[in-house]
Amino acid sequence: MLLKSQGRYDEAEPLYRRALDIRERTLGPEHPSTAMTLNNLARLLENQGRHDEAEPLYRRALDLHEKVLGPGHPNTQIVRENYEAFQQERRGEK
Repeated sequence: MLLKSQGRYDEAEPLYRRALDIRERTLGPEHPSTAMTLNNLARLLENQGRHDEAEPLYRRALDLHEKVLGPGHPNTQIVRENYEAFQQERRGEK
C-alpha cells in the first residue's frame, strides 16, 4: 500500500497479486480478506487507468462481500462505494 500511495504502481502491482495468490491459497477464494485484497488490486488497476482489468475484480470483491458478510457490513459498504465511484468515473459522471 505504501508503494501505491507513492504512485509506484508498477512496483506495487506484483506485491498485490502475490498477496491475492497467498490469500486465495491459504484462506480460500471466498474469504473476506481475499475479497478485500481483490478490492485493493482493483483500485490499483483503476489508478493505472486499466479499467477493463479492474472492473471484474471489483465485481468479484463486491459479490464475495455480500455473500459472506452481507450487504450491510461496513467492509461490504466500502467495496460497494469503491465500485460505484469507479462506475461513475467510467461513465464520466465524476
